[in-house]
Amino acid sequence: MQAFSVREVRVGCAQSFGPKGQPSAIDKQAVPGRVMATVTGLAGDEQGDTRRHGGPDKAIHVYPAAHYPRWRGEMPELGARLRPGGFGENLVVDGVTEGQVCLGDRFRLGGALVEVSQGRQPCWKLNLRFGRPDMARLVQATGRSGWYFRVLAPGEIGAGDGAELETRPNPEWTLAKAWELLYRDRLNREELAAFAALGGLPAGWRRLAEARLASGRTENWSARLETPA
Repeated sequence: MQAFSVREVRVGCAQSFGPKGQPSAIDKQAVPGRVMATVTGLAGDEQGDTRRHGGPDKAIHVYPAAHYPRWRGEMPELGARLRPGGFGENLVVDGVTEGQVCLGDRFRLGGALVEVSQGRQPCWKLNLRFGRPDMARLVQATGRSGWYFRVLAPGEIGAGDGAELETRPNPEWTLAKAWELLYRDRLNREELAAFAALGGLPAGWRRLAEARLASGRTENWSARLETPA
């Protein structure tokens, strides 16, 4: 896979969202024209929980447009919500899914140079977004989570831009393979060691792999996936 294209660029402001008024910027709106991408994200975009969202490793969230028809087929009652922007993504993209991009891939995208840093680990805010208490678990179980870009060189991005692959340092580590390790073949020691050794892996993912290797156990996902009372 050498290229994909941007269908929409979206940004959002933090608003009260959770059961206790927790802020979230998941409701992102399409913007016209071109938007500056910097190491901290897109101009005009916010994150409600800056401890878990945003920052250099999660500067831009990407979601494949190809997933939406599948979601609507499985949940026709949510068809109005399962449209581009539904998952709070910054970029809606065509021509690519998690099985076709690898950790560490670098793309020239519009005027920016971006790098695939990690897949999205869905959280309970998706449960509220879609009115289903199991939505975050379903996103995790299907692997249709999208991913994050780091911004290595700032530049403007706009709808219609094409992305060209510049380097692929980890061709064996597609995001789909990383998902398989994280959520299915979870205690494969050989793969965990190889995963932890990848250059450029976010610190949180490296700690996760090292913790599984040390303990022989999978971490508890409940706090991330289950909506707080």
